[in-house]
Amino acid sequence: MSRRRRNKGQEETGVDLTPMLDVTFIMLIFFIVTTSFVKEAGLEVSRPSAKSAKKKENASIFVAIGGNDEIWVDKRQVDLRSVRANIERLHAESPEGAVIIQADQGSKTGVLVKVMDQIKLAGVEDISIAAKEVAN
Repeated sequence: MSRRRRNKGQEETGVDLTPMLDVTFIMLIFFIVTTSFVKEAGLEVSRPSAKSAKKKENASIFVAIGGNDEIWVDKRQVDLRSVRANIERLHAESPEGAVIIQADQGSKTGVLVKVMDQIKLAGVEDISIAAKEVAN
């Protein structure tokens, strides 16, 4: 009986975790909001080198042309005829973004020009071709 009386009289001591959880959730939300997500075309290409290559900051749509002239948009292989529809859909999702074409060194120039034409027909004027930066 004395044991029960002693337990009732003692105050429970513990750490209140509520403020720590609040801070953790606020930090999580901050990191999610400030993280920039990188989109890829879905194909690894061997880009040509250029001394005038510059990094493009507002690119949101990537198109890749492989060495065997296969075309990839949004991590899916597409036919040349469906490039325009895919670009229109992606451009509607982020209208301020630019299109970057990642063409392999072994791809044909004719395919690159046809892809660029389809992108322009989709209503996008800001088109860039990806290249590796070369040190001067």
